[in-house]
Amino acid sequence: MNGGALSGLDERQLEAATALRGPVAVLAGAGTGKTRVITHRIAHGVDTGAYSPGRVMAVTFTTKAAGEMRGRLRAMGVAGVSARTFHAAALAQLNFFWPSLAGDTAPGIIDNKVRMLAHAADGIGLAPDVATLRDVASEIEWRKVSMLSVDAYAAARPNGVGRLGVDRVVALQHAYEKLKDERRQLDFEDVLLACAGMLEAEPQVAKAVREQYRHFTVDEFQDVSPLQNRLLELWLGDRRDLCVVGDASQTIYSFAGADAAFLLDFPSRYEGARVVRLETNYRSDAPILAVANELMRGRPGALHLSAADRDGDTDAAAVPTVTAFEDDRDEARAVAARITAQIADGTDPRHIAVLYRAHAQSAELVAALSDAGIATTVLGGRRFFDMPEVRQAVMELRAASVAPIESGLVDTVRDILRSRGLTDDPPEAGGALRDAWEARAALLRLAEEAPAGTTLRAFADELTARAKAHDEPAMRTVTLATLHAAKGLEWEHVHLVGVAEGLLPISYATTFEQIDEERRLAYVGITRAGRTLSLSWARGVRERQPSRFLREIGNGTLGAGGASARAGAASRRAGSPSGSGRPKGAARAPR
Repeated sequence: MNGGALSGLDERQLEAATALRGPVAVLAGAGTGKTRVITHRIAHGVDTGAYSPGRVMAVTFTTKAAGEMRGRLRAMGVAGVSARTFHAAALAQLNFFWPSLAGDTAPGIIDNKVRMLAHAADGIGLAPDVATLRDVASEIEWRKVSMLSVDAYAAARPNGVGRLGVDRVVALQHAYEKLKDERRQLDFEDVLLACAGMLEAEPQVAKAVREQYRHFTVDEFQDVSPLQNRLLELWLGDRRDLCVVGDASQTIYSFAGADAAFLLDFPSRYEGARVVRLETNYRSDAPILAVANELMRGRPGALHLSAADRDGDTDAAAVPTVTAFEDDRDEARAVAARITAQIADGTDPRHIAVLYRAHAQSAELVAALSDAGIATTVLGGRRFFDMPEVRQAVMELRAASVAPIESGLVDTVRDILRSRGLTDDPPEAGGALRDAWEARAALLRLAEEAPAGTTLRAFADELTARAKAHDEPAMRTVTLATLHAAKGLEWEHVHLVGVAEGLLPISYATTFEQIDEERRLAYVGITRAGRTLSLSWARGVRERQPSRFLREIGNGTLGAGGASARAGAASRRAGSPSGSGRPKGAARAPR
């Protein structure tokens, strides 16, 4: 046994990593080291001979997560494991088997569903606006991952979309499918449907796939849809070598078809399944976890997180605060002032994030931070390696790598970046010039952090590989992100804004299930924080009320924040609207 494959794991992590034969369910709370457990488990299986690397498939939900997993496994000396998204794995199988089954290449993948929907709408005399087309595209995605026909969709979603009644939505979906077939193309969801159909209809294909892959691991299992779960069952056949990892409290994609029941019901669906609970959090201080635990108390599948023992004075951990403001601008300016103070105290801007429910909330924040001279990166914008200044720099680095370099890697990279506009001092925050400067500075830091002896060619190749894997460097900027975009990330200091009725939970969340999803979003935001967490809300012109989630968390785990402490305390005394989303009489789990 290679001690390295199991080194540094706590008792529960070790239990999960040594459970090499499925079925295994790892219930991994936020910050409990689930990726570490997954990679160490695979490495241990390969090391002991239980797994052949080429017969292991690790399924993730993002290309970036798949790339990170491959990188971690390579660092542990494990090569050949297939770490892919559901879609990447399904597409590879379609492309491999389709020619022998159909006698030609697999259909192409459409690059813009909304554009094709617009063409389909025009063909049947409809002219919906772009927003409606986007909503119809989302409905198509939900229908397919839920494995419903168009007619079954009409029965399940009878209210239509925007100004389009359900009959017109159905007609548009039929027209879309017809146009897609005529053009011999598949959309993103069709890839999974076609792969599942191929495995069901072609026994020899199913046999070949099952011979190739014997051991499956699925990360973020709380987010699987019925279609993804069906495809996984077809990959497995009658075998049981499956390990799933997830946290029901982080199910935030139910609107897109995710169903945490597949995780919660795993032990009943797989008789004899081993269940391991990871509840020791290595990210957050205890007061932050107390807030998270209070918010999710009594929810199905909720884990009770406890802070790992750390060196230092744990009694000095900061209590999360909640502050009320008169309007959004005051809230944004106060957050900017707090961040200014954190940076002045020596905090790297990369370790600070401002999180919110919807993109529309970012405008005031960007302006306030810019006025304070603080550079920001808004997640969900352009990818780092898609920025023109980054693409140009990488091309120039690759061109320069052909010839021998006269100076070291760092000096050469610095000279090339200076020729593209990198200066010793950054421009003022806000605007394209500062964004470009921060991007070039991030490239220089990558060169400075490269192992000794790295050649310019190797550095340029590494940048290209990172671009393909969406492995983007962190710029020295404060991050602004929606709660959905923040999933899977972490920062030392988090400012969660807009914790008010109508924003969190969002106004259109009205049913118990929708409110519960909003609670899980708030939980995701809270558990991104490592050292400090500030919550805030603004009354605004519509006289918002504090979020019901603040009342559920309670005064015992939240402190009053900053200059508006009196207003925040008053708002908490006033309470919040009725209907917390928790059913009356719901049991509270014991502390």
